[in-house]
Amino acid sequence: MLAFDTVQKRLNDPVAFHMKSELARLNIGQTVAEGLSTIQQSPPKERIIYFYVLDDQGHLKGVVPTRRLLLSPPDTPICDIMVREVIAIPHTATVLDACEFFIFHRLLAFPVTNEKQELIGTVDVELYTTELNDLDRREGNDDLFQLIGVHLTDSRQTSATHAFKSRFPWLLTNILGGIMAAFISGIFQAELEKVVALALFIPVVLALAESVSIQSVSLALQSLHGERPSLNSIFHKTRSEVLTGALLGVASAASVAIVGMAWLGQANVAICLFGGILGGVMFAAAIGVAIPNLLRFFRCEPQVAAGPIALASTDMATLTIYFSLARWILT
Repeated sequence: MLAFDTVQKRLNDPVAFHMKSELARLNIGQTVAEGLSTIQQSPPKERIIYFYVLDDQGHLKGVVPTRRLLLSPPDTPICDIMVREVIAIPHTATVLDACEFFIFHRLLAFPVTNEKQELIGTVDVELYTTELNDLDRREGNDDLFQLIGVHLTDSRQTSATHAFKSRFPWLLTNILGGIMAAFISGIFQAELEKVVALALFIPVVLALAESVSIQSVSLALQSLHGERPSLNSIFHKTRSEVLTGALLGVASAASVAIVGMAWLGQANVAICLFGGILGGVMFAAAIGVAIPNLLRFFRCEPQVAAGPIALASTDMATLTIYFSLARWILT
């Protein structure tokens, strides 16, 4: 029966220690017949779950389920039947990270790639079931799935002091952000004195942007699962989230602007509300998805740090947009 420390140590092992290097490899330029012939001539010793498609440089380009390969016409190009959106585990991931992949994606195996997206191995569901079986046999069994999905060193902190030291430095970001937000408000004091109604809507303008920022942070954290993103993938994720933020911003800004217009009857205030909320929400969506991915890219854990950084940035940017628009319209 395994002791907890032994289980913890194994879950924190690099997944590369447990991967299998004997793979069913196909070339992207082959046909089904050529691919099957290659596999028959040099069959892998390990069991075959998926066939992995590589280019001439060894980069992973796709995956072919066994059934699809066997039932396709012999002259069909491999590239026509492969799944191009491959979910791969980075070689820097741990066994615990790999278990998360099996929980969230429900596949039977995952390829393991290096930083150049070259295929270096695979892990199948046997790794996950073995770890669960070992966890289930240990004494003092906790909720198994509490361990899967969070790092044990973080989830079982030894003292309140340790928790304070790991979390308070990031709260300083919020303190600094609040001070900077007050400073920004002071810069635009003339506009606030000229149109007091602008101050009435500051809470709702900030609340909408902050809510979107937290939504984006939460979704970004869920999509990471131990994977270290590339700068290119961060750019595409951020661009996609900006478009979502634009839709959320237009809907939210229009709702508040209509209320403001009906209540106060001041078109300039309604325009400031619309522009400030739209700009703030779009920025919040972008920063909310970018911060967790950038922290993971630089090998930092985003769970504790991403929220405070995103919120502080969102508050400062939203107020700057809102008040700058007011200065331009009211001048």
